[in-house]
Amino acid sequence: MHTFYHAAHAQHDPGELSRTANSPAGDGYLELPQRATRIAEAIRAASLGPILPPGDFGIEPIADVHQYGLLNFLQHGFRIWQEEKVQTPLIPYTFRVQSRSGRIPRSIWGMIGHYCFDIDTPILAQTWQAAYWSAQTAISAAALTYAGDQRLSYALCRPPGHHAATGLYGGYCYLNNAAIAANWLVQQGQRVAIVDIDYHHGNGTQEIFYGRSEVLFCSLHADPFNEYPFFWGHGDEFGEGAGLNYNFNYPLPAHTQEELYLFTLDKALDRVRLFVPDMLIISLGLDIIQGDPAGGFRLELESLPKIGARFAALKLPTVVVQEGGYNLSVLGESVVAFFTGFLGK
Repeated sequence: MHTFYHAAHAQHDPGELSRTANSPAGDGYLELPQRATRIAEAIRAASLGPILPPGDFGIEPIADVHQYGLLNFLQHGFRIWQEEKVQTPLIPYTFRVQSRSGRIPRSIWGMIGHYCFDIDTPILAQTWQAAYWSAQTAISAAALTYAGDQRLSYALCRPPGHHAATGLYGGYCYLNNAAIAANWLVQQGQRVAIVDIDYHHGNGTQEIFYGRSEVLFCSLHADPFNEYPFFWGHGDEFGEGAGLNYNFNYPLPAHTQEELYLFTLDKALDRVRLFVPDMLIISLGLDIIQGDPAGGFRLELESLPKIGARFAALKLPTVVVQEGGYNLSVLGESVVAFFTGFLGK
């Protein structure tokens, strides 16, 4: 297994906001640089294979998925914010909920509410660099597996990506790493299945491919009636237009345990088999494990090798893209457990 990882992720540290008065994002913020460093350390310790820096595929694969306005804002929003001499973090205080005009505000105060859908995803001085290299990490893993050099590649992405939509960011996510990698593979002539097993619904990935048939999207997640992101992820969302019946959600109840989870995963993987993809992308969220501060399922660490083995049984070239997982005490161990099952070790 080859792992791709870029140290620029550490420059995006929302934990710094905990020292900023009245900062909602700094109060118990979970998406911290230690997440990726703990995982990288665990992969090295387990001798799962080399850890490589990603290549630079440029802005084009990113721009093929995300709107220009969003990318421009992510690149320049912090500078504009500083020019306004605002003393609070770059976090929205009002949102585009049901905009009738369709117009994008010129004010930075309005722009941020136009592109962001929550208050937990601040833009800092190096956020763009971290998000850019996170996306390149996913593309690099996809390119290596597509070339046939590795049946399994791991994109150790941070920030995560599956909540970022075509023109929106939020949920700790700025660019949708899995979707960018999948779209790049489609451009190489591949049929791609994405299976998202993060505790939270991959609303951004769903939105990006909702009207397309080249990518199958299946998501197992907490019931959005009760859990973030709330407004997406119900079981009757099947896609639209050309994408009808290429989107399948599997919302699960609170306190879901291994038996129900594996039963539901098997149903999703049956959908993957019927789709007959050329390649598989797994959005790997480890907040499904009991004790995660952002989760509510009751899966144990021992469940992860079983989950990994089920994916391996598909016998597809596979790219694993890191999403959530916030219990630092077991995060590295969780990643190793998943890959141990996948690799049959």
